[in-house]
Amino acid sequence: MQRTPSIVIHYLVLLMLFCCTRAVPQTSDTLFRALMFDSVSGQPMPYRLFIPRSYDQRQRYPLVLWLHGARGRGKDNISNISGGNSPGTHVWIRTENQAKHPCFVVAPQCPDGEFWDDDRLDRVVALLKELQTLHPIDSLRFYVAGQSMGGIGTWRMIARYPDVFAAALPLCGEGDTSTAKRIAAIPIWAFHGDSDEIAPVEQTRRMVAALRRAGGTPTYTKYHDAHHDIWLKVFDEPTLLPWVFAQRRQP
Repeated sequence: MQRTPSIVIHYLVLLMLFCCTRAVPQTSDTLFRALMFDSVSGQPMPYRLFIPRSYDQRQRYPLVLWLHGARGRGKDNISNISGGNSPGTHVWIRTENQAKHPCFVVAPQCPDGEFWDDDRLDRVVALLKELQTLHPIDSLRFYVAGQSMGGIGTWRMIARYPDVFAAALPLCGEGDTSTAKRIAAIPIWAFHGDSDEIAPVEQTRRMVAALRRAGGTPTYTKYHDAHHDIWLKVFDEPTLLPWVFAQRRQP
């Protein structure tokens, strides 16, 4: 029986590895461009940007802003979209979701030891304004979402910029009830697990109650016996994306 020469086998193995390597970017974090925003008000801010494939320059597309949790901090520009931050960034870019709801997704990164404070949020909004000059983005369809530290940042962002965002998704984050009247008109869908040992569910309950007293109509989903990692459930909600993309800010 004739044997296949070893060099041919070696070539076939390399070819298989090459094909596998070429296939990885279709499902990996490399779908997000790694970029740096040089803000005039402070240090450069790493961020990841997903751009819809083959978008039409004659149209305007919504943008989803993701504010990562504490474990997304750093300067690697990968933790903000990976690990626990993967569900909240990658759900929007799934092929089937992009087919129905094409959108841009941006995920800035906080340095170690820092939070989504007012200064950092101001830089994020400056980034959004710059992206508008570079891409066909619909300014009436900015959406903000975040978990844990990013959930707090989401509440703070809409309170600081109530006229910028068309909808907000705060996950297991505490809001300032004194801002309820300012943000009551914004469509909000808040999420929390009732067994959260890191951020007590009462934080979201208080905020939702304050919004309702202020005349708002927030949607609130509480997961029974769920802990802090509710993002594993939230981004599997079947009506989440249709709800988000149905929201449009009044000019």
